Amino acid sequence: MRKRDWPVGGGGVTSCGQVTERASGRAGGGPAAGWARPGCRLCPSGAERSRAEPPGGSGLCAMRPGPEEGADSTPLLQERDPAGPVPVCCSTRYNLAVLAFFGFFLLYALRVNLSVALVDMVESNTSLPTNTTSKVCPDHSAPLDVARSGKGKKYPWDAETQGWILGSFFYGYIITQIPGGYVAGRVGGKLLLGFGILGTAVFTLFTPLAADLGVGFLIAVRALEGLGEGVTFPAMHAMWASWAPPLERSKLLSISYAGAQLGTVVSLPLSGLICFYMNWIYVFYLFGTVGVFWFVLWIWLVSDTPDTHKTISQSEKEYILSSLKNQLSTQKSVPWKPMLKSVPLWAIVVAHFSYNWTFYTLLTLLPTYMKEILRFDAQENGFLSALPYFGCWLCIILSGQIADYLREKRRFSTVCVRRTFSLIGMIGPAVFLVAAGFIGCDYSLAVAFLTVSTTLGGFCTSGYGINHLDIAPSYAGILLGITNTFATIPGMIGPVIAKSLTPNNTVEEWQMVFYIAAAINIFGAFFFTLFASGEVQDWALNGYHRHTN
Repeated sequence: MRKRDWPVGGGGVTSCGQVTERASGRAGGGPAAGWARPGCRLCPSGAERSRAEPPGGSGLCAMRPGPEEGADSTPLLQERDPAGPVPVCCSTRYNLAVLAFFGFFLLYALRVNLSVALVDMVESNTSLPTNTTSKVCPDHSAPLDVARSGKGKKYPWDAETQGWILGSFFYGYIITQIPGGYVAGRVGGKLLLGFGILGTAVFTLFTPLAADLGVGFLIAVRALEGLGEGVTFPAMHAMWASWAPPLERSKLLSISYAGAQLGTVVSLPLSGLICFYMNWIYVFYLFGTVGVFWFVLWIWLVSDTPDTHKTISQSEKEYILSSLKNQLSTQKSVPWKPMLKSVPLWAIVVAHFSYNWTFYTLLTLLPTYMKEILRFDAQENGFLSALPYFGCWLCIILSGQIADYLREKRRFSTVCVRRTFSLIGMIGPAVFLVAAGFIGCDYSLAVAFLTVSTTLGGFCTSGYGINHLDIAPSYAGILLGITNTFATIPGMIGPVIAKSLTPNNTVEEWQMVFYIAAAINIFGAFFFTLFASGEVQDWALNGYHRHTN
């Protein structure tokens, strides 16, 4: 534990910010303060911070007082260049965020296109009772004059088989989470993320062939796609540990990860149109080909760290490296034991698992709910299934800006922002999800409630979603691998459980699916609120990585 080096003279550090004149010994600062200087943003770090905030924080949301008042005082930015932060426009770090945005756009397009295509891949006149369509609601769609393509091959898969097909992706996805985070932390995330998306794209191209060969082959191909995608989020987190200045984390990560929601928004209706007018096989050929093209751009334009980037400006490089110099550890080995004992880490695990139960249930089964309960045509189904994720995309972008605004202006501590945004992003969706099960056949209200529910979930990205970087930036990839391993379990068992709970596709059966998802969401929200932290943990600070400017 390092010696605490506070200024003398009875002053203090206000809001983890400027040093008062009493602390410096004279107006404008002076030698008496040691490291004090007017305009400098200085914060205690490491062991000092552990004494600054009691376990669990001081309430849900507290303004940023001085360290002596128990505020979250994680060092956000060290001494800035007199000219201020490097402009956002055309900066290398924001170019990385935009390219990552399109990468995750394709990632989720490749993941969810089967949810829509599967509706057209399955025989609609099957005699199996598990594929019964609910007759509670009348047909909503008006007959269309355009002749529908009937060229797509149909398969006699019952509801249980469909559930296993939709869940098979996650059998591979769960395996590569922690290894992906570990490898990304050792060798960098660029190649890992790039080849992860490339592999997913290539296996997507083989999906029609696998379906022809049999359901076992299709499940295997989807599991292999999951292996590729499993490394992507940990790899991206590991890259942002080196690229994102602390006060820009919410903005940069929300931009890059919002691509996943927009990928869902575009993929669902576009897949519906392709299935309606052409053939479902082209759904997989289109998105798979675009994924290969993105890989070429990623390899050409991206570097693992600012130090290795060929075209980054010197001012931006110094700005990024200086902002992170006291947050990254140089120790070679991973502190597994203290890491796994960390309560803030398990708070993220519980929140991530809880949120994903609702997210994956809707992601994989919303097209089915639209068709079987609300009785929308497949073309309308795609558009309406995408609407909730369009709202979520907007919410992710806006909440990221708001979160960093609140932190940068020192109005709220980091832990306050993470807790508040997680509460909104988990309890809000739970309320509207339950409400959606009680509105019967009111189509517009059902779509509105599901849209609001999914939209509010976007707040979680700036809540627990990037909290890994707050508590251990050096090991953010590994931490995300750990939390995402647990959070993948809902993707594996959620669709299967939901399908088993809805054999007759009645409104009452779907209400039970919504109840379970809402209850899990609320539990996760309160658990995270009680045990989350905004501090860089002591076990993640053994040995500072001091960059040379």
